Amino acid sequence: MAVVKARASDIDLLARLLRAEAEGEGEQGMLLVGAVGINRIRANCSDFKGIRTIPQMVFQPHAFEATIHGYFYQKARDKDRRLARKSINGERPWPAKFALWYFNPPANCPSTWYNQPFVGRYKSHCFYEPTGVECENIYNTF
Repeated sequence: MAVVKARASDIDLLARLLRAEAEGEGEQGMLLVGAVGINRIRANCSDFKGIRTIPQMVFQPHAFEATIHGYFYQKARDKDRRLARKSINGERPWPAKFALWYFNPPANCPSTWYNQPFVGRYKSHCFYEPTGVECENIYNTF
C-alpha cells in the first residue's frame, strides 16, 4: 500500500530521479535515494515543510542536482519504476530509514550535514537524519 499518493507520471518521475542520482550505487543505493525522497514528503519539517507530492519533492529548488542534467530527462525504465514503487510503498532501508539528506563527499563523511547527525554510509553516499527535536514527525510517519 502506498504511503504517498502517486500517479503513473509520479512513478516515472521518481524512477528517473533514482536512476540519475544513484544508478552507480546499484539497486540498494537507488532505494536509499527513494527513501529519502519519500521521507521528505512525509516529514513536513525543516526544509521540507509543505512538500506533499513527488513533483514538489523532486523539483524543490536546490534539492537534487540531477534535475539540472540531461541524464535525468531520459525515459524511465521498468527496473527503475519497480524501485520507485518500492519507495512509494514505504520501503526504507538503513541508513535512509529516517534520513532527509544524503550527499557524496570527496572524502570521509562529515559528522554533521546542515547540523544533522551522520547515521551511515552506503558506498559513496553519506546519510543524515534529523534529531527528534528538529523533526519529530519523521519518526512517526509510518
